Amino acid sequence: MSRYYVNDNAQSNGDHEVHKSGCDYMPQDGNRTFLGNLSHCMFAVQEARKHYNQVNGCYYCSNSCHTS
Repeated sequence: MSRYYVNDNAQSNGDHEVHKSGCDYMPQDGNRTFLGNLSHCMFAVQEARKHYNQVNGCYYCSNSCHTS
């Protein structure tokens, strides 16, 4: 299980990225929402979609959930 967060600030393309705890690109404390302790980034993306319509996995820490 890993701790997942979603960036509350959208990227320039509108994506709110999902990050796993320990990621070098983790947003600051005040700019992220905790999604839960989850077994895979796909579950984190599902949780993030409850907060934001446009969600993507981080290329670096959640690559299997990242779309181009």
